[in-house]
Amino acid sequence: MPDLFIGLMSGTSVDSIDAALVDFGGEERIKPRILAALGHPIHPSLRDAILALCAPGPSELDRAGQLDRQLGQAFAEATNTLLARAGIEASAVTAIGSHGQTVRHRPPGTVTSPFTLQLGDPNTIAALTGISTVADFRRRDMALGGQGAPLMPAFHRAAFKTEGNRAVVNIGGMANITELTADGSVYGYDTGPGNALLDYWVNLHKKQPFDRDGAWAAGGRAHPELLNRLMSDPYFAAEPPKSTGRETFNASWLEQALAGLELSPADVQATLSEVTAASIAEAVHLFADGGELLICGGGAKNKDLLSRLQRRLPTWSITDTGTYGIDADWLEAVGFAWLARQTLLGLPGNCPGVTGAKKEAVLGAIYSP
Repeated sequence: MPDLFIGLMSGTSVDSIDAALVDFGGEERIKPRILAALGHPIHPSLRDAILALCAPGPSELDRAGQLDRQLGQAFAEATNTLLARAGIEASAVTAIGSHGQTVRHRPPGTVTSPFTLQLGDPNTIAALTGISTVADFRRRDMALGGQGAPLMPAFHRAAFKTEGNRAVVNIGGMANITELTADGSVYGYDTGPGNALLDYWVNLHKKQPFDRDGAWAAGGRAHPELLNRLMSDPYFAAEPPKSTGRETFNASWLEQALAGLELSPADVQATLSEVTAASIAEAVHLFADGGELLICGGGAKNKDLLSRLQRRLPTWSITDTGTYGIDADWLEAVGFAWLARQTLLGLPGNCPGVTGAKKEAVLGAIYSP
């Protein structure tokens, strides 16, 4: 009985991709038989780009490689500490679902060859914890033409299915929305900046990591001209599927909008809070006229931001996901544990209606300890 595998290899000469179709015969003793093989040429421009990255000396690639290992070690330390505190043996855990740290996200429509990159080596995590690790969840969706984000809507549907209109909004560095309806359909996308710019601005002026409770923003006044400049970014008007990150909404983006304006730092903070609230509220309005809004992520603790949202969404009941049994601080971590379970069960983890992928797919790769 045929037992077919394909091997792919590109060596340091970077002259071609060696591909071999091999039949192992399906017997206890491995007797590989090459059924077909080829040397697939690498385009000269691609070869030049590879060789440039391979050049010796300090580079962005060197930093990325080292950070990948260091983050893998940090994720493993977090896992081992968690197990020690819980009094649970590693052998009792089926798998770890690790999202990793996104360092670059270039979705379709932003570059010729879309990609997303998360660091945090899953081989290191598996080796240091002794637990199978599922990682690299986003790239399968992107390979199918999707945005690779957001990935939580499938989990939100499983955890918070409803008989009415319900939206789940995660306010992390960026903010994203999941729209749930009674018929089981689910839609969602990144709405724009969440906490990232708020954290940047308060750290710049107050040397604080975040604006606790949104107190500093609450003491300022949103500036109409700055608000209009920021909300005029093409991303907000773009049709979904769409996803974004620090590549778009960053310090340079803010500084360009501030050009020619003389505002107090507190007023800028208030305006940034209003941008987050306005972009989320616009997405909610496009979904339905009223319903239940569940907040998760760090923004769930920002009282100023929540009050701005409520003013813009008077017909919506706003609470956090803890109301339904999953603490708002830990919802995404729970979601990636769920995605790991989906992978091991051979079940899809993406929602094509959200990401724009051609089809549902099992996400991630499994790394054994």
